[in-house]
Amino acid sequence: MGSQVTTASVPDEEKTASWSRAMARALVPVEVLPRAGQPFAGHLASHRLGYVRISTLEADAVRISRTPALIARTPQAEPQLGVAVQVSGRAVLEQDGRRAEVPPGGLVLYDTARPYSVDYPERFRTHLFHLPHRMLGVPERELRQVAGTAVTLAEGCGSVLLPFLGTLAASAPSYPAPVGDRLAGSVADLLSTLVAQLTAEQAADGSRTANDHLVRRVREHIDRHLCDTELSPETIARAHHISVRYLHRLFEGEGTTVSRLVQQRRLEACARELGRRGRTAPTVSAVAQRWGFVNPAHFSRTFRNAYGVSPREWRALRTTDAG
Repeated sequence: MGSQVTTASVPDEEKTASWSRAMARALVPVEVLPRAGQPFAGHLASHRLGYVRISTLEADAVRISRTPALIARTPQAEPQLGVAVQVSGRAVLEQDGRRAEVPPGGLVLYDTARPYSVDYPERFRTHLFHLPHRMLGVPERELRQVAGTAVTLAEGCGSVLLPFLGTLAASAPSYPAPVGDRLAGSVADLLSTLVAQLTAEQAADGSRTANDHLVRRVREHIDRHLCDTELSPETIARAHHISVRYLHRLFEGEGTTVSRLVQQRRLEACARELGRRGRTAPTVSAVAQRWGFVNPAHFSRTFRNAYGVSPREWRALRTTDAG
């Protein structure tokens, strides 16, 4: 049985919240932030094909974020591989420091177990496919490796997968349960093949494999030293016995810079701590300093740019949601 939600009859001031609730029911909890100063309207249709959830979204320009706080609130949720097939409009997905631009006719992979965001800079239409990790039979490290990767019709498995997924999204409600179960298995097989293709392409370049290993070590080092106010490209390079120039070269293919990654991970840590409930909650300034932000004013500006609200507003919203 499928479901459909539209904001057409919802008051303008409630459209965003209504759309966010619909996304949470159909897929996973996310934050919805429409483009400032622009109207927002959306339509969502969702149904199941065996163990695959298929949803079609059509809406105005918006940013959709799966934040660390939302993930922490549902720790029992089963990890899902997400596949977004872009029908119209553009999409820009960011996950694990990777940035994938998806044109109409392309797809992108993402993982609901880790934070991600998707920017739709114009009105768009997209098909989303969610299925449990365990149904793919693929190692978690490979799923992490391909999250945030875009694929087009001209790229290997994409020439088979994209038309197949587009047809399924249009016709899935008409299939009886036994046929739906078989088709869900076909989706899992094709996606497993795509993951294998993408990881094989990365492994084919031996230097890239070595670089990936070093990038992972750098990322782990950053996560362990977020509280250190001296954390910088210089100290990170020194800890790994490489030059700062080589460190920056390592991150050229990561869709982010070292400094930007440090700031992103610090902001995520602050957002998690500010979202926790407690009788003796630390001040915003104390949280910022704990995670390496020296200047409170700079922290507030940076936090607002990333999350759309001030740290105090974030805390108030999380406390209200939890209540």
